[in-house]
Amino acid sequence: MPKFKAALIGGGNIADKNHIPALKQRSDLVEIMAVCSRDQSKARALADQHGIPHAFDDASEMYRQCQPNLVINCTPNNLHYPYTMQALENGCHVLCEKPPALHAHEAREMADLAARKGVVLAYNLQLRQTSEWELMMRCKSEGQLGEIYHIKAHFLRRRGIPGWGYFTNKKMQGGGALMDLGVHVLDLALCALDYAVPTHILANTYDFIGKTGSKGLMGSWDPQKFEVEDACMAYLSFPNRASIMLSASFALNTKTDVDRNLEVFGSKGGAKLFPFSLYTEVGGELADVHFPYLEDVDIQLRNTAAFLDACLGKPSNVCTAEQGAILQEVVERIYGSAERIG
Repeated sequence: MPKFKAALIGGGNIADKNHIPALKQRSDLVEIMAVCSRDQSKARALADQHGIPHAFDDASEMYRQCQPNLVINCTPNNLHYPYTMQALENGCHVLCEKPPALHAHEAREMADLAARKGVVLAYNLQLRQTSEWELMMRCKSEGQLGEIYHIKAHFLRRRGIPGWGYFTNKKMQGGGALMDLGVHVLDLALCALDYAVPTHILANTYDFIGKTGSKGLMGSWDPQKFEVEDACMAYLSFPNRASIMLSASFALNTKTDVDRNLEVFGSKGGAKLFPFSLYTEVGGELADVHFPYLEDVDIQLRNTAAFLDACLGKPSNVCTAEQGAILQEVVERIYGSAERIG
C-alpha cells in the first residue's frame, strides 16, 4: 500500500514536539514531505532538524510541488479555517489542532467540504486516547453506568496564563481558557452523551486576574494586552434532562496548580476519570472500584494512529468533522450566553 504523503502547516512547538515525532513512529504509513510556515527560515530549520526534505512559506506552492494527500494543521486558532479549507480543496485528509475554528459557521463549512471531497477531517483532542477514557467508554457500553444524566468537567489552572505566544490575543485565539483548555474536557463530556446538542446554556466568563496581572507559573503576561477570559463557568442542559457543569481557567484562586478531570453520574454507577474509579454496587453493597494498573500511553501517538485509521476507512475514535462542528457551536453558545449575562 502506498504511504500517505504528509505536510505540516505551522512550524511551532506543537509540530516539533507532538506531531512530527508521532508521524515518524508511523513511518509504515506516512512519509513526511514538507513543513510550511509563514516564516521560511523557521520552516527550513524545523525541516532540517527532522530530516524533512521540503520547506515552504507559501502553502499553494507546497501543494503544487509536493502534492501531499495528508495535512497536519498546527497553526494559531485564527488560521485553522483558511488552511484547513485549502487542504481540503486540494483533496487532503486533515488533522487540525483544537479548537476547530474561531466560529461555528467555519467549523460547519469545514465539515461540509470534507464530506463533499470524500476526505477525512479530524481534530487533535488527545484525551480521548487515554487508558482511563477507553475504560470509561467500555463501562458505558457495557451498561455499568446506566443512563448518564450529569457530568462535571473541569480543566483548571491556579495561575497558568501562558506568558508566550498568542494565548491572550482574542483576534488570533478567539478566546482564552475555554478555547485552549475547556474544549478538551467538553469534548469528553459531549462524547459521554453521544454528542447530543444542548438545548440551554448558561455561562459566565471572567478576567479579574488576567486584567490585573500577578505572579504566574507559566511566565509573565502584560495585563494591558490581556483580551480573553481567564476563567469560564457554564451549565449545559440537554433534551433528555442530562446536564454538564463545565469549568475552565487559566487563572483561578484555587488550591491545586493544575486540576483536570471528569466525573460522570449515571443511573447504575458513576465514575471519575483521573485516576479512574468506578462507584457502583457489588452484591447489593456500595463499592468503589479502582484500577491501579492502567497503562500509561502516548496519547499523541494514539490520536495520530486513530486519524490514520480513519483515513484508511477503519474504525476510529478520533474527533470527527461533524463532532468538531458541534463542539464549536457549543463553545460559541457558551461565549454568547456569557456576553448576554455580562
